[in-house]
Amino acid sequence: MVGLPQRQRVAAYAVILRDGDILLSRLAASVTPDELWTLPGGGLDHGEDPRDAVVREIHEETGLEATVGETARVYSAHLPGVWREGRRVDAHALRIVYDGWVPVDAPAPRVLEVGGSTVEAAWKPVSAVLDGSVPVAAMVLEALADHRPSQLQRLAAYAFVTRDAELLLTRISPRGHHSGSWTLPGGGVEHGESPRSAVVREVREECGVEAAIGELLTVHDVHFEGTAPSGRREDFHGVHLVFEATIPEDAEPRVAETGGTTDAVAWVPLTTVEAGDLPVLDVVTEALRAVAQPRSRRG
Repeated sequence: MVGLPQRQRVAAYAVILRDGDILLSRLAASVTPDELWTLPGGGLDHGEDPRDAVVREIHEETGLEATVGETARVYSAHLPGVWREGRRVDAHALRIVYDGWVPVDAPAPRVLEVGGSTVEAAWKPVSAVLDGSVPVAAMVLEALADHRPSQLQRLAAYAFVTRDAELLLTRISPRGHHSGSWTLPGGGVEHGESPRSAVVREVREECGVEAAIGELLTVHDVHFEGTAPSGRREDFHGVHLVFEATIPEDAEPRVAETGGTTDAVAWVPLTTVEAGDLPVLDVVTEALRAVAQPRSRRG
């Protein structure tokens, strides 16, 4: 509209998803008289980095410590004639929307800033947002339509260790995917690290013993979408190298690393694993199938 004061505002927000819910902030009556929810975030202070701004705003609006990704989508909205600060203005809003996440054990959200533009924070079902049961700003629907889980491909190496018809297994702690399930000792291969060295390191960290690594037994992979231990929603592809390995006969495996993704180590009878009497990951059953094949057919 001709003659109206021009106002341009740059703000940063985050899409934070967890187990089918999205973290939202409810706008105050001073912003809109009707119930309306939006993404946590807000305006940038002069000279402030957008990523710093969204982390700050999320903390003020929800009380949660968030992490945001490196990249973002930018949405532009031209709002001529909108009311701002008691008068009509020709407004232009630039909204920078990041992928964000909070720890899986984060407390319930609560507003820390009194008298601000938001009065409530809560996890809302994404399904309720999409079907209109939860009234949201248009930006929320735009951001959800464009959102894609972060893609992560992880190379890991594991040890297949047996002794007296028992298999050495580790249990996944609440900090890892598939908490409570049992798997082979092993883990991620670090950049530049040889897979065999990774197995030796991981067995030492998880079981407190030194392993001698033999031949490659099998290659297994898994692809799923879920919430990572960090709280980030991920499209995860894991590639697993399983090596035959041995440990000293007098070695007594034990959990050597505290606060990690392993909370128990045990020798488990092969018959128990093969009977399905223990919750194990697919990499374990794949390794057992590979062992059962003649060596000439492995590969």
